[in-house]
Amino acid sequence: MAARSRLILVLVAGLASLAVTGCKAAAPARDPQAHPGQLVRLADGRRLNLRCSGKGGPTVLLESGFAATSLAWWKVQPKIAKTNRVCSYDRAGYGFSDEGPAPRDGAATARDLDHALRVAKIRGPFILVGHSAGGLYARLFADRRPRDVVGMVLVDTSVEFQEQRFGAAFGAGAGSLAGIRQRAARCLEAAERRALPSDDRALARCTPKPRDGQAADVADARMAEAVNPANWRTQISELDSLWTTTSRTVAAGRASYGDMPLIVLTAGEAYDDAPEPGRTMVRAFWTTLHQEVAARSTRGAQRSVAKSSHMMMFDQPDAIVAAVAEVSATSKAGRP
Repeated sequence: MAARSRLILVLVAGLASLAVTGCKAAAPARDPQAHPGQLVRLADGRRLNLRCSGKGGPTVLLESGFAATSLAWWKVQPKIAKTNRVCSYDRAGYGFSDEGPAPRDGAATARDLDHALRVAKIRGPFILVGHSAGGLYARLFADRRPRDVVGMVLVDTSVEFQEQRFGAAFGAGAGSLAGIRQRAARCLEAAERRALPSDDRALARCTPKPRDGQAADVADARMAEAVNPANWRTQISELDSLWTTTSRTVAAGRASYGDMPLIVLTAGEAYDDAPEPGRTMVRAFWTTLHQEVAARSTRGAQRSVAKSSHMMMFDQPDAIVAAVAEVSATSKAGRP
C-alpha cells in the first residue's frame, strides 16, 4: 500500500543581466523570484500577481499545479513569449498574491483568474496550459469563458475524482493525498506559532534552504512565503477540495469541447521508481484517464512524453512549447 501511495503522490505534488548604454550601466533587472510582476486588484480588494510577456495571439495562460507559483513556468514562459503573449500568475494565497476566502477550490480559482484578466484588460482569445491540478482549474476557466478559450494543453493533468478512481482500480488509499495534507497541517501549526524556520526534523521541509549563489532578496522572498500561515491554509483547502467540490464542478461542466484543439501530455517516466508489475499497470491506467480527457474534443490528442517526470515543465519544457505552438496554429487555421 505504501508503494501505491508513493505512485500517486507524484501526481499532485513548481523557479539579469547588466545592460550597458554608453558609459553608464543600467540598474540590474528585478529578479522575478524576489518581486511581483503586475499586482491586479480584484473587486474585494485582494491582489493577484500576474506575469505577462511577449506579443502575439492567442494569449497563452499558464495554470500551475498544486501549491506552485507562476515561477514554475520559468523554463516555458520565455520560449512561448517569442511567438505569443503569455501570462502566468500566482493563485490566491501563493507567491505574491493575497490570500483568498475559503474554500480554495477550482471554482474560486477560475473566478479569480477571470476577474483578474478583466481588470487587467487582458482579452482573449486564450490558449490554456494547465499542469497537474492546474489542468482541472484550466478546464473550469474554459467553462467560464467558452467563447474566448480556443485551445488547451494539459500537462500530466489531474482528473476529476482521481483519488476515488485510483482507489477503485488499485485498492483503498491508492490515490490518497493524506501524507501531503499531514505535512501541510504540521507546517501551518508551526507557522501560526511563528516557529518557522525550525530545527525540528519534522518541520525541516516547511521552509526552503538557501541555494549556493542565491541572492539575498530571493532567499528572503521564498522564506517569507514559507513562514506565512496563508500559504499552508491555502494548500490544505486546495487539497481538501480537489476530489470533492472541484471534481464535482468539473464533472458538471462541458462533456464536450467540440472541435477545440486539445493536447493532453502524459509524463512517460512518472513511475520509474515503482516495481513491476505495478509500474506498467499504473502507467496504463493513467494514460487511459488522459485519453478520456482528450476524447472530449474531436481534435483532441493524448501523447506520452519520454524522459519526463510529473514535473514536465522542468524536464521537457520544449514538449510543452511545441504543443502550445501546435494548438495555436490549429486554432488560428480553424477560425476566420
